[in-house]
Amino acid sequence: MISSLLAVVLGLAVLVWSADRFVDGAASIAKYLGMPALLIGMVIIGFGTSAPEMVISAFAAGQGNPGLAIGNAYGSNIANIALILGLTALIKPMAVHSGVLRKELPILTAVTALAAFQIGDGALTRTDALVLLGVFGCLMAWTVLQGLHTKTDALGSEVEQDLDARTMPAGRAVFWLAAGLVLLTASSRVLVWGAVEMAHGFGVSDLIIGLTIVAVGTSLPELASSAIAARKGEPDLAIGNVLGSNIFNTLAVVGIAGTIHPADVGWEVFSRDMPVMAVLTVSLFAIGYGFRGPGRINRLKGAALLACYIGYTGFLLADVLRS
Repeated sequence: MISSLLAVVLGLAVLVWSADRFVDGAASIAKYLGMPALLIGMVIIGFGTSAPEMVISAFAAGQGNPGLAIGNAYGSNIANIALILGLTALIKPMAVHSGVLRKELPILTAVTALAAFQIGDGALTRTDALVLLGVFGCLMAWTVLQGLHTKTDALGSEVEQDLDARTMPAGRAVFWLAAGLVLLTASSRVLVWGAVEMAHGFGVSDLIIGLTIVAVGTSLPELASSAIAARKGEPDLAIGNVLGSNIFNTLAVVGIAGTIHPADVGWEVFSRDMPVMAVLTVSLFAIGYGFRGPGRINRLKGAALLACYIGYTGFLLADVLRS
């Protein structure tokens, strides 16, 4: 048990650190290649912050643990909204005024509805997974086209400022891109092994471990980037990290896992975890969408989101203790 716990802690630490190096290297290379800042923010940084979930879910599915893969994806979505946006808003209230974010929130809602529809029959088939990846590919193509035609945007301006401060020499960027990818892969294998062993040791399902420990751990890059962005007065970048990551998780992470290993999805995922994820997603319309001007996520709303996450986690733990 101690060795598996150390594997999880060490794996998470290296995973988060290597994901950050990977994102920095990829963003710097994209800037050198002339990619618009808005696209770097939506595609490169969005992909990079979701890289931990993608790699872990792929390894978990490949090793025959689809519950860990699905729990990681959906648990990360719940943590991104309730835990990360909640903590970020407590650090500094955020105004929401980017046109891009106004488009991403309805898309995330539609994607969540699609995910709920697919697992309603208790299974994630390979066809379901390929549909998710197809939708993801279409969204990425649409995002690229929109970004190429967008001249100015609050999110793009914030990403441009962030890139100016973090861009590294080309040689170093290539090195960290490659090294970050290698470390991501190695740390993910260690983490998956430790998580599965912990689940067996505690006598709980790998789904629960994925929804809690692994989900929070793989969401740490979003927490760090969102908190830093909020403190620097870049709210659109903070919220964009969360929305983009959730779209990636729901489509790409689950899609990759389901393609590798189709899975039976327990009824509790549809009746417990999916409704929580859906309600939190829809609640962003009320707490962050400005219908008569810029929206605002203040500290009170942040505290409410954080309370939701604590309540959800407490319910999971109580459910485990009852079983």
